[in-house]
Amino acid sequence: MKPSKPLEDRIHRIQPLEITRQAVEWIRETGFTSLNVDLIYGLPHQTPATFARTLDEILELKPDRFAVFSYAHVPWMKPAQKIVEARVLPTPEVKFQLLKLTIEKLGDAGYVYIGMDHFARPDDELAVAQRAGTLQRNFQGYSTRGGADIYAFGMSSISQTPNTYWQNHKDLPAYYAALDAGRMPWARGYELTEDDRIRREVIMQIMCNLGVDYAAVSARLGVNLREYFARELDSLDDLEADGLLERTASRLRVTELGRLLVRVIAMRFDAHLPQPTERRHAMTI
Repeated sequence: MKPSKPLEDRIHRIQPLEITRQAVEWIRETGFTSLNVDLIYGLPHQTPATFARTLDEILELKPDRFAVFSYAHVPWMKPAQKIVEARVLPTPEVKFQLLKLTIEKLGDAGYVYIGMDHFARPDDELAVAQRAGTLQRNFQGYSTRGGADIYAFGMSSISQTPNTYWQNHKDLPAYYAALDAGRMPWARGYELTEDDRIRREVIMQIMCNLGVDYAAVSARLGVNLREYFARELDSLDDLEADGLLERTASRLRVTELGRLLVRVIAMRFDAHLPQPTERRHAMTI
C-alpha cells in the first residue's frame, strides 16, 4: 500500500520540526525571555493520536505560552483553503476531543489554561493577570494591557482604539493603490456606541474572568447590569441546564465544562451576531 501524504503536504505548509527547533534556539540565544508557540487543531486527517504526538514534540521545546487554535474552514472567505477537502476534516466531535486532549496534556505539563485557546506557565504574566482579575483580550488574543491602542500594518490587519476599529484592505492591488495615492489603506471602520462598549466589557469579563460580578461591573459601567441585560440573562436557561454556567442573584459564573464553550456563552451578549441562517463564519467547534 502506498503511504499517505504527511499532514504538512496535505495543507501545503511545510515546516519540519527541525526548523522549528532551530528557530526556538535562535530566539533564546538572542535574549528573548518569553516564547509563544501557535498550534492548530482540526486539520485534515488529524486525530487525537497524531495531535498528541505534535504536543509532545513541542513540549520538549519548553515554550512559555501556547496558543492552540481551532482550524476554521471558510473557503468562501479564504480561497486558498479550497485545496483542503472538507470530507477529510475532523468532525466536531473529534475536534472537541482534540481540545480536551490539549487541555489535559498541557495541564499535566504544568501550564495554566488561560481560556479558549491560550495556555501559559504559572509565572507568565498572563497567568498572573488572570489570578489578579486584570486579564484582557483583543484581536491578538489574551493580553495584560487593557485599553491600549493597537495599530496594525499590512493587508487585512485590524487596528483598535478604545472607541474605534478599522481594517486594512484584504487584497494586494487595493492595498498598494491606497498607499501609492498617499492614503491610509483602510477598507472599513467602525465607531463603537455606548451599547457596544457595555457589551464589550461584559463579554470581556466572561472570556477573561470566567464570570460577571453584577454589582462590580454595574458600578464600573454606570448601568444596572441585571436590568440592562434582562433578555440575555433570561436566554441562558439552556446553557445552565447543560452545565456550562451557574447563575445566582449576584453573579454569573462559567463552569469548568463551560470553559470549553465560553464563546457560546459570550455570543448571547453579542448584539451584532448574525442570525444562524445568515452566518458565514466558522463554527465554534
